[in-house]
Amino acid sequence: MPDRFQNYIAGAWVDPSTEEYVASINPADNSDIIGEFPSSSPGDAASAISAADEAFKSWGKSSGVGRGGYLNAAATWLTANSEEFAQAITREAGKAILEARGEVGRAVAILQYYGAEGMNPVGDVVPSVDPNILLYSRRVPLGVVALITPWNFPLAIPLWKMAPALVYGNTIALKPASATPHVANLIAKMWEAVDLPAGVFNHVSGSGRNIGNELVGNVRTRAISFTGSTPVGRGIAVEAARQNKKYQLEMGGKNPVIVLEDANLEQAAEITVAGAMKYSGQKCTATSRAIVVSGVMQEFTDLVVAKTEALGIGAGSDPANVIMPLIDEDSRKNVVDSVGRAVSEGGNVLTGGEIASGGGLDNGHFVKPTVMNNVAPDSFIACEEVFGPVLGIIPASDVDDATFIANNVAYGLSAGIFTSNLNAALDFANNIEAGIVKVNGETAGVEPQVPFGGMKDSSSGSREQGKAAVEFFTEMKTVYIDRSAT
Repeated sequence: MPDRFQNYIAGAWVDPSTEEYVASINPADNSDIIGEFPSSSPGDAASAISAADEAFKSWGKSSGVGRGGYLNAAATWLTANSEEFAQAITREAGKAILEARGEVGRAVAILQYYGAEGMNPVGDVVPSVDPNILLYSRRVPLGVVALITPWNFPLAIPLWKMAPALVYGNTIALKPASATPHVANLIAKMWEAVDLPAGVFNHVSGSGRNIGNELVGNVRTRAISFTGSTPVGRGIAVEAARQNKKYQLEMGGKNPVIVLEDANLEQAAEITVAGAMKYSGQKCTATSRAIVVSGVMQEFTDLVVAKTEALGIGAGSDPANVIMPLIDEDSRKNVVDSVGRAVSEGGNVLTGGEIASGGGLDNGHFVKPTVMNNVAPDSFIACEEVFGPVLGIIPASDVDDATFIANNVAYGLSAGIFTSNLNAALDFANNIEAGIVKVNGETAGVEPQVPFGGMKDSSSGSREQGKAAVEFFTEMKTVYIDRSAT
């Protein structure tokens, strides 16, 4: 009998009101059931919001220094329990163990960064035209923030939302992805272990269909931070705008790299394959298009195919593997169907493009890493996010043509260029329509002390992480104190 888990509301572990549970399954081995997790109701979500609202009355008035202390304590606790979290990420999300350990390390860094933020200024004293008036501004917390997070970074993304939310004085209702409730359960245990006041953090498991509307629409929710699909994000934006709530959306990308003739092709191919294929491309910043100037097309393509075919496929528990299982069968079907559509539109599969089986792969959601050429810039596979290990190689006549192709999609999250020409690199940084720009680097992989987010359909415009996070999780109050009144 699998272990059964609970929600965490108002500092207590509670069963769902539905008395219904859903199994979480290892995507590398469908026979491995991690546990049964609540299939919660809108009422359960409302209870979490109510607990957060009650806790905000004191938490929002507490010292930022004290709030930062809880984050620093959590960083210390997470460091001590890092391997438990890494193994849980690998088992539940299918991530390579080395990447899972890296995700835990990143989560620790996020907690440490925002722990220190609790001691930073939260406003300014500004000269008034009247010398008798003390004029200053200060940032104040919003209240209850609903966090709706994805499965592909089940620890780092919840923490890069909740750490700034907490240190700036907000309280939280978290709905993790249905595929990774166990990692969220461990996050709740972390906050419980450092004695975070009851109700400041609340965690409710369940499907977006069942509890998402309550989290977004409840009158006591003051802001929503969401990472996930574009259609769901747009729906949240509409409802949040209708109720005049703040919203923050991260919705995906179709991330290109441009390869110029003066690039180090060995380096470019190695980094491109890593960006496209690690974790089977299940990152919003993964490389999905390589736009290559014609003079080096054949050599670059040959290198990419050879490096892709050398990648190990299998469970993330084996450090030799790079190609992980897709999160579920629907995701695998989407990848295979997308490749089939690309072929019907004239694309040519150079390697991969089919389900991976045998050698212990039959119980998981594995697909072979895929490289395609003859990809038209306006084709489906060149414009729409697939979220799998699929790289399309697109020819360009020169850097201007390549930049035009890179920009001519709906998304604008991350983009890279491979060149040894400084002028070309700087021109690319100026002209590319992306929130993250990499020169001779992987499109995936970002640091927590700088803003994260994209342009166009990739993001709402509100940036996450770094100093930018304060803009979303607070609002500004301006105070006039007239000394002449005394």
